[in-house]
Amino acid sequence: MKKSLKALRIILLVIAILVVAVVIIVDLFADRAVKIGIEAAATKTLNVAVDIDDVELSIMGGSLALQNLIIKNPPGYQHDKLLELRNARIKVNVRSLLNDVVNIRQIKLNGMEVTLEQRGVSGNNLQDVIKSIVSKDKQASQPSGKKLHIDNLEISDVIVKAKLLPVPGKADTVTLKLSPIKMTDLGSDNKLDTAELSGRILLAIASGVAEQGVGVLPKNVVDTMKSTLDKTFDLGKAASEKGQELMDVGKGLIEGLLKPKQEE
Repeated sequence: MKKSLKALRIILLVIAILVVAVVIIVDLFADRAVKIGIEAAATKTLNVAVDIDDVELSIMGGSLALQNLIIKNPPGYQHDKLLELRNARIKVNVRSLLNDVVNIRQIKLNGMEVTLEQRGVSGNNLQDVIKSIVSKDKQASQPSGKKLHIDNLEISDVIVKAKLLPVPGKADTVTLKLSPIKMTDLGSDNKLDTAELSGRILLAIASGVAEQGVGVLPKNVVDTMKSTLDKTFDLGKAASEKGQELMDVGKGLIEGLLKPKQEE
């Protein structure tokens, strides 16, 4: 009897060790797989390199955390990075991962530093990346990959360092702290994909730069941002089948930008 109990204990101990080992291996490789997948998808969407330091995935808890996400600059710019994000936290409805539309309950992006680099009189790196996303979106007949519905998206602690063309007697870097950005009920038309989501986030940043840069940044930089937003809005209007929501966002951004001009 004692031998049987001892053998049973050994078997249970071995099973427990195996279970722990499997959990550790699955957790390790799941995190690595998600990291590689996000980097590849983001690089394809933005048409510039994207790197992530660390990913923590909780499948059972329906959460994903990213640490130190870096979006590189397009070719031809002096600085290496366009954007650096300290951390991102995403909560998703796990059951929806099996559906055509993935329901993301919350996205929180905190601690973002954007290096806005001017090139020539009317060009900058943020504008170039947005144009690339919009161009791909225009060519695509349907959203790529799974569609997304996002209940809440918050972007906080955003610092923009604008690297300007050198002018004698003036600083060549201007720092702006953007107001928190909040969006709700994104993708209610079931046409939102990762590319369009990326575009909306960058457009929101561009809008913040244009609005808060009036009187601080050179006029040509603000006008460039306005032009980018204006053209994007026109694209949304021309492709109305992409959803009324995108048009409303674009219209609101343009109207906000026109107000400072009317007051001058």
